Amino acid sequence: MNNIFCPNCGSDSIEKKIPEGDTHYRNVCSSCNHIIYENPKVVVGSVCTYKNQFLMCKRAIDPQKGLWTLPAGYLENDESVEEGAIREAFEEAYAKIKINNLLAVYSLKNVNQIQVLFHSELIDENIKPGTESLEVGLFNWENIYWDKIAFPSVIWALTNFKERQNLDTFRVFTNPI
Repeated sequence: MNNIFCPNCGSDSIEKKIPEGDTHYRNVCSSCNHIIYENPKVVVGSVCTYKNQFLMCKRAIDPQKGLWTLPAGYLENDESVEEGAIREAFEEAYAKIKINNLLAVYSLKNVNQIQVLFHSELIDENIKPGTESLEVGLFNWENIYWDKIAFPSVIWALTNFKERQNLDTFRVFTNPI
């Protein structure tokens, strides 16, 4: 028993095969031939700054509960990446932000994620923990808890922001080599 059900007909007769005309193995319903595509999830978020400080959120949920991250999370259906980043900042830190520009797009194959990160500015410093945060704070660069960062992509994004901070040219970052 595979515990996968066809979203088209409800059958549990799912088999792994390469559909005709495709190049990848897929879950295919034996009853109605519906192909069940599994694609990467999109994560959206921001490096949010306020007067040379960075907004950080201490996670209240797994994975990495108790470690620090940027305000970010999964994109919802019927939502642009910008709207998602704005929503995540509000959900995690009650932060009202203005998106300045795209900072980075990371491909995390090991967890099937595409991360779209922006540079945003806090509209005001009134922040407080949302339901997914134990604490939130504004930190100077040297006061960030570098040894307690939840995910490598948080370090990448902060570092990429710092590298670009005083440049006149625009560059979107991708995964480090």
